[in-house]
Amino acid sequence: MSSNDVSDIAETLIIADLHLAGAEPHTLALLDAFLDRAAQARAVYILGDLFDYWIGDDQRLDPEIAARLAGFAELSAPVHFLPGNRDFLVGDKLLERLGAEALAEQACIEMGGRRLLLLHGDELCIDDAAYQAMRAQLRDPSFIRDFLGRPLPERIAIAEDLRRKSVTESSSKADDIMDVNPAAVLEMLERSHTDCLIHGHTHRPAIHRLPDGRARVVTGDWGETGWLVALDDEGLRLERFTPAETIVMDQLDWTQVPAAEQTAGGAA
Repeated sequence: MSSNDVSDIAETLIIADLHLAGAEPHTLALLDAFLDRAAQARAVYILGDLFDYWIGDDQRLDPEIAARLAGFAELSAPVHFLPGNRDFLVGDKLLERLGAEALAEQACIEMGGRRLLLLHGDELCIDDAAYQAMRAQLRDPSFIRDFLGRPLPERIAIAEDLRRKSVTESSSKADDIMDVNPAAVLEMLERSHTDCLIHGHTHRPAIHRLPDGRARVVTGDWGETGWLVALDDEGLRLERFTPAETIVMDQLDWTQVPAAEQTAGGAA
């Protein structure tokens, strides 16, 4: 399904995995296209890995990238930032540049009478034991204090080394090891009393319709094209876009998703 037009209904836009590293013209064009779209949105959510890595708010930004971040802050819609595995060290200074509210690693919103759980998604990849061990170490408060206390060049060297190791190790792992664990998905939906889970991280964009009628939606990583999930009161769309074209890859009506029982204390 291909369209150059978008719905006139106010929509909430969700993106993840932009992995910004430099001011490449193609990346800048995708950001401009997204910001044009977001000018009419009711809310914007960034589900982590906005940057290829973020090692503290003293990290230097290319002026062209900084200008696009300011574009987020200029939106009339509220912007929300949820950390990913590459940018969980984003702090108040960067959030101010984005004009964004910081969210916890899991956040619940409501749309069309359904409860949706938003997260980056790496915590669902529990079959990759080595990754989960590293994830726990990197998020340890004592590790973070020590890391942020190091000089910027040293932090850059550490981040670059971790990135190289990640690429090498990922190339030798089975695909299913690096994907989400189905049982972890169901447990997360049950624990949060939600009807639909939306995440990034795996770079495997799709709408997964679960046997019980609930759904798991994965937005894609940006490269030659951008990816987003658009929500409104009628349902959601998984879209791939360029500055010239938007393609609806799949869509889901809320009537197709049974509403979970509204249990007190169920918000994530």
